[in-house]
Amino acid sequence: MIDLFSSANNERKVLLPLKDAVAWYFPNFYSVEDAKKIQSILEKDTLWKADTITVFGKTHHQPRLTALYGEEGKPYSYSNVVMQPNALTPVLKKIKSDIENESNATFSTVLLNLYRDGNDSNGWHSDNEKELGEDPIIASLSFGEKRVFHLKHKKDPTLKYKIELEHGSLLLMGSGSQTNWKHQLPKSKRKMQPRINLTFRNIVSII
Repeated sequence: MIDLFSSANNERKVLLPLKDAVAWYFPNFYSVEDAKKIQSILEKDTLWKADTITVFGKTHHQPRLTALYGEEGKPYSYSNVVMQPNALTPVLKKIKSDIENESNATFSTVLLNLYRDGNDSNGWHSDNEKELGEDPIIASLSFGEKRVFHLKHKKDPTLKYKIELEHGSLLLMGSGSQTNWKHQLPKSKRKMQPRINLTFRNIVSII
């Protein structure tokens, strides 16, 4: 299974113009052909869950399906949801290795999100939970339908940025990106095909 796709293509990358943060975008981290293979495997083999979350005292179903995979067995929590990791699959291990080779960072865990259509979304937040330590690095991979990704500075809400995340792309959010910025994936009224997002992170402590 590991040999189904090649190593990532890192020839093109763009430094995003974000104040107080470093973030790189790789529009073709994987080729279209390899991205299609990866998406097909993840859609079929991932143990997707429909969790409920509590926001501002109200509990409701998340507008997406999720799954957690990791190599150290450490749980991850957000919005009063505690997720227990499944063991990394060969495909996830290969993707993890490709990202680590590019970023020079180490990741222990990946959170997967399946956005089934334009009604599925993810509201404003930062990946800054205590398990991730101070100023975490987040590597975000996209497969499937293009979606617009919004960022907003925490202290100066007039500082905004948006980018369309392409099929097979990598958004590497480095220093300052979680401490100084929030991000969201808004709903869309357009008819959309499914999108899978993988966010690799390093969990440094147990809940």
